Amino acid sequence: MPAPASSAAPPRSRLSLYLDLIRFNRPAGWLVLVWPTLVALWVAAGGFPGGHLLAVFVAGTVLMRSAGCCVNDVADRDFDRHVKRTQARPVTTGQVSVREALVLAAALALIALALVLTTRWEAVAWSVPAVLFTVLYPFTKRFFAMPQAFLGIAFNFGIVIAYAAVQGQVPGQAWVLWLANLFLVLAYDTEYAMVDRDDDLKIGMKTSAITLGRFDVAGVMLCFALCLALTATVLLPLGLGWPVWLGLGAAAAQVAWHYTLIRQRTRAGCFVAFSKSHWIGVAIFAGVALGYALRN
Repeated sequence: MPAPASSAAPPRSRLSLYLDLIRFNRPAGWLVLVWPTLVALWVAAGGFPGGHLLAVFVAGTVLMRSAGCCVNDVADRDFDRHVKRTQARPVTTGQVSVREALVLAAALALIALALVLTTRWEAVAWSVPAVLFTVLYPFTKRFFAMPQAFLGIAFNFGIVIAYAAVQGQVPGQAWVLWLANLFLVLAYDTEYAMVDRDDDLKIGMKTSAITLGRFDVAGVMLCFALCLALTATVLLPLGLGWPVWLGLGAAAAQVAWHYTLIRQRTRAGCFVAFSKSHWIGVAIFAGVALGYALRN
């Protein structure tokens, strides 16, 4: 008789594990970052910023998000094994060592830095705190009641660096967009935290979903509303016409859809809301890019 087939899964290649580590097959994590950054880049440049800056910021966003995933998984490796969604992550299972993950994170961050070095020195200077906040964020979940706010600060450096790269300064306009995106991060990452709330309560992890309690849905909607209001205060005076109004309207319609997804607080609904949240940024960016294209 032939020997029974083995039920063990075949060993995975290092490349496959590394791609899993940086969430290569889950682009929602970097898409939520890239669209607000591109809005800032277009507004700072008064239109298309050129192929060089576009490539630097898209690639840099992907690289830094990937590096952040590596650091996050190292920091959370002992917690992730108790959360359904994260039990199979490569560092948690031991398939990728802590040293490997940190070396990969450092390599990705250095490549991102090399890209920024091709722009202005002001952009390089702002990239230093960006890296520090990215590294520190995973550890805030142990003691800070709203770690999503810290995540927003880390994520928002793309906006600041974009202005610095184009103008050599970070004007008040940039900080309003920065604050708008902080509320956006609070909104969609609270949706994400709502997915894992039961597991996080068991292991003592702190998240905005736990802190807000029964006001979680209201808090998410308020953050979305503040994001759109602040974004409008920057974009409407630019005189970009109907495309911006259309973009903001499409974003608002998506916020209403998010409410239908999260109001029952189901894991599936909250995860869909988070995973589709980058389309809010797409709508706003499309309005800005089209507005400048028609004006110029």
